[in-house]
Amino acid sequence: MLSRQLARRVYLSAPRRRWAHSPAAALNGLNSVTEEDLAHFAKILPSSAILSTLSPSAAPAEELEPFNNDWMNKYHGKSTTVLKPRTTQEVSEIVKWCNKRRIGIVPQGGNTGLVGGGVPVKDELILSLSNMTKVRSFDDVSGILVADAGCILQSLSDYLTPHHHIVPLDLGAKGSCQIGGNVSTNAGGLRLLRYGSLHGSVLGLEVVLPDGTILDQLTSLRKDNTGYDLKQLFIGAEGTLGVVTGVSILAAPAPQASNNVMLALPKFENVLPLYKETKRQLSEILSAFEFMDRTVYDLAVKHGQGRALDASEVEGAECFVLVETSGGSREHDEEKLNKLLESLMTADEPLINTGVLATSPAQFSALWAIREGLTEAVSKEGKAYKYDISVPLYKFKEVVDKTREHLRQKGVLHENAVKHVVGYGHVGDGNLHLNVVAAAYTPEIEAALEPFVYELVASYKGSISAEHGIGVMKTHALQYSKSPTSIEWMKKIKALFDPNGIMNPGKVLP
Repeated sequence: MLSRQLARRVYLSAPRRRWAHSPAAALNGLNSVTEEDLAHFAKILPSSAILSTLSPSAAPAEELEPFNNDWMNKYHGKSTTVLKPRTTQEVSEIVKWCNKRRIGIVPQGGNTGLVGGGVPVKDELILSLSNMTKVRSFDDVSGILVADAGCILQSLSDYLTPHHHIVPLDLGAKGSCQIGGNVSTNAGGLRLLRYGSLHGSVLGLEVVLPDGTILDQLTSLRKDNTGYDLKQLFIGAEGTLGVVTGVSILAAPAPQASNNVMLALPKFENVLPLYKETKRQLSEILSAFEFMDRTVYDLAVKHGQGRALDASEVEGAECFVLVETSGGSREHDEEKLNKLLESLMTADEPLINTGVLATSPAQFSALWAIREGLTEAVSKEGKAYKYDISVPLYKFKEVVDKTREHLRQKGVLHENAVKHVVGYGHVGDGNLHLNVVAAAYTPEIEAALEPFVYELVASYKGSISAEHGIGVMKTHALQYSKSPTSIEWMKKIKALFDPNGIMNPGKVLP
């Protein structure tokens, strides 16, 4: 029976479409920051909040590199100036001036994005929210938290812990990402299955519009049925319609008990039957159901993210699933989980080979560290082409296999080009992270991947971006998920809010 094994363990195709689009074209008509502009910004901000290579600051270009480059070192900007306001009013004054002078602005949070949405295309002004870190209020009765956009996600989680609440969002980058960036990209994360998306949990926003106007919709009301819900336009807009400076979000009660288990499966075809049975038996306490294929699990082990099972136990496993439960009673939750595990192992045709159940907070964290460390492990292995897609659950493995075979046919699947094609993701919301790990970023590999991946996704009527956003990476591919009518109206909304095109130019829209 599995519970005994665990006890021993714990004790121990679409038609081809072409495009021609350069993100830099969106910067036509925009101006670079000048020393005159810098002098004006010095009237708004203290010198410590201004970082520029221009006189009189004349900072070395190296000091701007963390702002000009994304963390994957894939996207590179050439901004001369980074501003770090502390208040919404300061943001307003900066944006108003930039709109008047037609200077492009890139709002930047923790710069943990994966599609180049937070770095300049050329030399736009970088508006860093990192100094806006105040928790404005928290109501421990309603669970409503109001915070500055620059608050780091982990810091908000730490703030809520003594109040017995949690942020309804959990990401691998929680130690660096900021809540404003999370909202602006509509980040999904590891527990969307349990808590839903930010479109539901965000109650209100404070936004500085492209002309400098402050739109205060920072409501703390659960119910407000008074006309258009404007905040929804800014959730997932990636800073193209305005700068999010404040967030009102509904925090969730902290679970009284949490458990997790890593399961080894003999074949991918068992994932969906396992998910159905897990949902049926665990019901309201199921909080995460994460899938990872064998290759990416092996990369996590190789690069020090942890090891859930011994080598003998993973033998014959084609993929792995991490299941998490969160509830109000440890005894009740453990009883349901153990019943599930026993039924899985005693079935006539077991869906799993084996597994490991966490029995301490340290073990619980260690199992999550493997899943959360997959992105880092992939980056340590090589240069990653990342495709964050939504496709039917039963197509997860097919997408990975078809992509690998396509690259083989193109002659780029070898040690000096593409080394691995891996898949992992959130089964609970149909989100697959397709990662192509290469020795280097090359035009040859990119040409082999695109538009192939987007056409493959479109053939399943999927989405080219499940949670990472569009950024600069996918503007040309928006047509694979949005109809011409949808794109036309998105452009009309952009033109209405930002007629001068200063807000994060070159991002989201083709």
